[in-house]
Amino acid sequence: MIDVIVAGGGPTGLMLASELRLHGVHVVVLERDDEPTTVVRALGLHARSIELLDQRGLLERFLAVGRKSPLGGYFAGIGGATPPRLDTAHGYVLGIPQPTIDRLLAERAVELGAEIRRGCAVVGLSQDDDGVAVETAGGDRLRARFLVGCDGGRSTVRRLLGVGFPGEPSTHDTLLGEMRVTAPAETVASVVAEIRRTQRGFGLGPLGDGAYRVVVPAAEVAEDRSVPPTLDEFRRQLRAVAGTDFGVHSPRWLSRFGNATRLAERYRTGRVFLAGDAAHVHPPTGGQGLNLGLQDAVNLGWKLAAAVAGRAPDDLLDSYHAERHPVAADVLTNSRAQMELISTEPGPQAVRRLLARLMEFEEVHRYLIEQVVATGIRYDLGSADELVGRRLPDVPLSDGRLYQLMHRGRGLLIDRTGRLSVGGWADRVDHVVDAGARLDAPAVLLRPDGHVAWAGADQPDLLPHLSRWFGPA
Repeated sequence: MIDVIVAGGGPTGLMLASELRLHGVHVVVLERDDEPTTVVRALGLHARSIELLDQRGLLERFLAVGRKSPLGGYFAGIGGATPPRLDTAHGYVLGIPQPTIDRLLAERAVELGAEIRRGCAVVGLSQDDDGVAVETAGGDRLRARFLVGCDGGRSTVRRLLGVGFPGEPSTHDTLLGEMRVTAPAETVASVVAEIRRTQRGFGLGPLGDGAYRVVVPAAEVAEDRSVPPTLDEFRRQLRAVAGTDFGVHSPRWLSRFGNATRLAERYRTGRVFLAGDAAHVHPPTGGQGLNLGLQDAVNLGWKLAAAVAGRAPDDLLDSYHAERHPVAADVLTNSRAQMELISTEPGPQAVRRLLARLMEFEEVHRYLIEQVVATGIRYDLGSADELVGRRLPDVPLSDGRLYQLMHRGRGLLIDRTGRLSVGGWADRVDHVVDAGARLDAPAVLLRPDGHVAWAGADQPDLLPHLSRWFGPA
């Protein structure tokens, strides 16, 4: 029997596969498409995702192919400079097209021993007390202990489970593609600058060698968004919005997206889970979608691995929904708000001007940026201690830095007192004694996802937290 089947080989599914393999879990990824997509829907990684890559020893691979850009302006395009004193060592956006992100994550998953089967769509599932039976379009029948649906906004797994996906349907579509233009670069730049003074959902970004990434509002909401638009649609809409089609030709790929906002009613149904766009869809404002899915995967992976190993406390798997569902709800809220703020209507524009003034206050600007980059998240772990539930930034240690100790995806006790012990949990929790660690507590217990599970100095107080998150000694 397979331990975990992951339906969907996008960023969320591939990150989850890697997290599971860190713990020796037998994982198979079933991807519907025969070949990796060339469509560039996402363009980069935010601070919290960059931190997670750093925690797993992957960041250098991504830095080698990415480009750092300032964070200023990432909330509805308001504000210029990156706000100072962000609680992260990575106060930038790392620009990388999604196909490259997919490739790097796939390489990592395979390196760790994950099996990726392409051209293998899930079409049926059933579950019992012992596992999940999965049927593919090719007629294969597989059985696993657990199944995770990472198969996108039109998730087959979610539909087969009958999980509700309430929210708002798309009211506005946008055309997106890569193509060449015949208009001179100077003409393109000047026209785009003029249009974007009022139409922030419009743009032509140069990719080099005469190619551009084109974003333009669609004329209407498509009945079937899986059907790509035509080049003629782009030409018509470019002329309608900008007065010229810039001589667009030779498209590499064409796509469309909407502004639907939906959130799955539950992330867990028995032995089946939802993650990434299968669990939540929202407008792309702020570039949060891919990042939200990566963070889902890291939250779920170690918990699922503990269940496979037979040492997960009763409520550990339920904590995935309890922690990640509210985070997605907040992202839906801020992405809705940003969509309103880029509207050309007088009311939203008045609110935009007011918010721009408020963002001149450093605290306001920093708070809104942290909403986008996910460094301000605090899970409710039932503690009044403000540190508990937050992710710990990459604090300096006497010998190196924190994130270098987290590559194996294990728990970690950072102990400034030298009096604590992880005892019977040493097979899954590392213990580092460092009197010089820059912590706001005598000691902290970190979960594999980097969030603080406990802070204190008392061994008897530590023990129940080790059991709660890492199972019995």
